Amino acid sequence: MVTAHPLHARALDLLCAGTGNPNATFRDGQWDAIRHLADGDGRLLVVQKTGWGKSFVYFIATKLLREAGNGPTLLISPLLALMRNQIEAASRMGVVAETINSTNQDDWHPVAERVRRHEVDILLISPERLANAEFQATVLDTIASRVGMVVIDEAHCISDWGHDFRPQYRQVERLLRRLPAQSRLLATTATANDRVIADLREVLGHDLTITRGDLARPSLTLQAISIPNRANRLAWLADHLGDLPGSGIIYALTKSDAYRIAIWLRSKGHAVDAYTGGDENDRRIALEQALLENHVKALVATSALGMGFDKPDLGFVVHFQVPGSVVTYYQQVGRAGRALDDAYGILLHGRGDTDITTWFINAAFPARKDVEGILEALRNATGGASIPDLERLVNLGRGRINHALLLLGLESPSPIAKEGSRYFLSPAPLPEAFWDRVKRITDIREAEQAQMQAYATLPFGDHMRFLIDALDGDASDVPPTRLPPMPETVSETTVREVVTFLRRTHLPIEPRRQWPAGPSPAWGLKGNIPDRYRAEEGRALSLWGDAGWGDTVRRGKYEADEFGNDLVEACAGMIREWRPTPAPTWVTYIPSLRHPSLVPSFARRLATALGLPCIDAITKTVDRPEQKHMSNSAQQLLNLDGSLEVNQRAVQSGPVILVDDMVDSRWTFTVGAWLLRSSGSAEVFPVALSQTGSDE
Repeated sequence: MVTAHPLHARALDLLCAGTGNPNATFRDGQWDAIRHLADGDGRLLVVQKTGWGKSFVYFIATKLLREAGNGPTLLISPLLALMRNQIEAASRMGVVAETINSTNQDDWHPVAERVRRHEVDILLISPERLANAEFQATVLDTIASRVGMVVIDEAHCISDWGHDFRPQYRQVERLLRRLPAQSRLLATTATANDRVIADLREVLGHDLTITRGDLARPSLTLQAISIPNRANRLAWLADHLGDLPGSGIIYALTKSDAYRIAIWLRSKGHAVDAYTGGDENDRRIALEQALLENHVKALVATSALGMGFDKPDLGFVVHFQVPGSVVTYYQQVGRAGRALDDAYGILLHGRGDTDITTWFINAAFPARKDVEGILEALRNATGGASIPDLERLVNLGRGRINHALLLLGLESPSPIAKEGSRYFLSPAPLPEAFWDRVKRITDIREAEQAQMQAYATLPFGDHMRFLIDALDGDASDVPPTRLPPMPETVSETTVREVVTFLRRTHLPIEPRRQWPAGPSPAWGLKGNIPDRYRAEEGRALSLWGDAGWGDTVRRGKYEADEFGNDLVEACAGMIREWRPTPAPTWVTYIPSLRHPSLVPSFARRLATALGLPCIDAITKTVDRPEQKHMSNSAQQLLNLDGSLEVNQRAVQSGPVILVDDMVDSRWTFTVGAWLLRSSGSAEVFPVALSQTGSDE
């Protein structure tokens, strides 16, 4: 009998303490996993759906092993900022848990000292710590010989095939080689199809024991609703959010969408807020708590609110766009209905969804020409190159440069080396196998994207079976859907209100405060931008291509080659509502040799509408590529360097509105403001018709 095991009663006591429920019992498979680890029966992979209680397995196993005299547990997880509830449960069981991650840097040294003094039962780290030399020297090296158990949370991140592959997880294999042979290993995940499991066997060992639970979620009613455009999707949310049960999550693929959706729904009286990875940690904690306590109807979230967040009574999950893979979708929609009889998982889909997910697929790995450009720059760099150096040498965004260097640095042997902040070329060539792996993974992700598009077209009632089949589970006994489908219609009145909202939701243009590293050859710009030469906060009328003015701007620029008077009136209204202070006394604009009349014509009509003079104060002297083709700040400034001049006799001494059609990097406005202020102008207020969103 299972209950005859000498540790079963103690394990059950710990479960009751951790849950706060004196009558708690183990779920199917929980005790088996704990016993497996306590008895040292080999490496174990647990694949169980979200909410099953994987954290109780590793915390209880840790406590039992520590009471038996074993060393501490090392837990590797990408979700440390979302594990507050689990850590509180561990504390109730008497498990001393500490963490070292990016949100608690001030605590790193005290925590490391407690680990060395054997005062910590389980140390939680992010995968990035494994590649950190200081962590290896001050913490890992001191405990490697006595680690009792290693837990790899969200183990699908190890897999190149996985939907959430984290390159730093490739360090896990190297870590395991350093640990004592008797160390236990537990890997956990909610989503791993057969391909991912095969990959995990390669890393964790072919003797890996695998337990897989039932993937079906009987409480979830899944539905896909075809809604052609963003305006109608916003209208659907406003019309039907109040009809969804309890509180929930609305997922968006981008930060700008999350904020825009939240602002719109609040304007319609819904208690919602936006939650993104760009928010401060304290704000995210407060938002999570507000959702846990049902103080909000929904959080409009990016994937930052995903694995690790646990609200058992979440009544619904709505996706504003189609995610990139079935496993991503199953993870996110599975947050709903864990402790409810019924909950909704609604997928809204339509035009433009694949544009975003295709961008994510293409951004996952650098292109061959980009890597070759970085390696060539390092080959020619005497004394190595820093990230700012590389920004000046290759036309890649800082994020892409960092990502490429990370991937190259994880190769063994690596074609690059790092000393301090500088990178060098090593003697090792980059193997062709690197590109074979990139192609293989990219092909898989494109297939997963197509799979999600197929999911979106299924009839009502077929969705859960499709998900389980796609995850290589057993879909033979999926229960029928219990809730009725949600309405698919939207009110035309609400759609009109959405368009009006978007046309009145103006976007701030934040001023740049520092020039890119390395002076520009023509102007010699470097360092901080003094206040007297800096642009003020500006305004953009629209987001490029959106259902407000954004599509009108797009048609004006690329079809009519003229911005209509409706845009002039809208922009003048925006400025009157904004009321920049001190009040502008004149208008000027950023000229273009490519479209010589487009912006000047608009600026002159805008000035007339505002009752101000429009003065041709800036001249374009050299035709350069459009700024949208420049991928980082250094390249964007170099692209402008020396290409604009100011007619100093034309510059007025009062505050000025500086007009351009598009804003993306903000460097054109930054340079224009510097030129005008240097020539005697007062405050410069940038105004653009559209923001592209590429500056996020």
